[in-house]
Amino acid sequence: MIPWLETNTPFPDVSHALTIDAPGLLAAGADLSPQRLLIAYQHGIFPWFSEGQPILWWSTDPRMVLRTDQFRISDSLKKTLRRVERSMQEGGRWQVRFDSAFEGVMRACAAPRRDGPGTWISKDIIDGYTGLHAMGYGHSSELWLDGELVGGAYGVCIGRMFYGESMFARVTDGSKIALAYLVAFLRSHGVAMIDCQQETGHLASLGAAPISRAEFLEHLRAAIRAPGISNWQPVPPLTAAR
Repeated sequence: MIPWLETNTPFPDVSHALTIDAPGLLAAGADLSPQRLLIAYQHGIFPWFSEGQPILWWSTDPRMVLRTDQFRISDSLKKTLRRVERSMQEGGRWQVRFDSAFEGVMRACAAPRRDGPGTWISKDIIDGYTGLHAMGYGHSSELWLDGELVGGAYGVCIGRMFYGESMFARVTDGSKIALAYLVAFLRSHGVAMIDCQQETGHLASLGAAPISRAEFLEHLRAAIRAPGISNWQPVPPLTAAR
């Protein structure tokens, strides 16, 4: 059994998360306020649930992470990134921006996918994370083509710890381009690890790998105490960020 959280109930210790049936499930209930979300992330906890379910809180073991110095860029993506970079330098059709359309990125991530229904990103999730964005903790990396948002990724940054949430693409490699700029920027600012939460083949193809929850929490505790990134504008050239 997992505990039910009321609005003012603190999270249980992550060591109490389930190990069978729903491994990593820690608690249910409470709310998705920015304040609750901040506390969750600071303790290695994240929300994830489907429509019709209560709010479910997780702390998985192992934990999927992407070390920023191990991000994999395929040869074809390298060519695309060079084309985008050249276009940005010449004032062409492509642009990459940070934090100019945070809610737009979230809503695009929540939209129905070609290979299935929409994501779990509900109105309450959008409200909670846009609240984090207003507080300076929520950030987005965005790919624009002819003034239209065509790819992006968003997450939460506390100190020098970044928690990746979701990505979307409306053009080939759109999400990967946005992620490549984000990873390069974070690495240049001393962020060594991106929390990816759960293990998937797609994340593994980008260089992510599972680590124990204990190792993840040890890194997290030090990273969130570091000074936060004070300036996310403008987006630096990818070559400079590397």
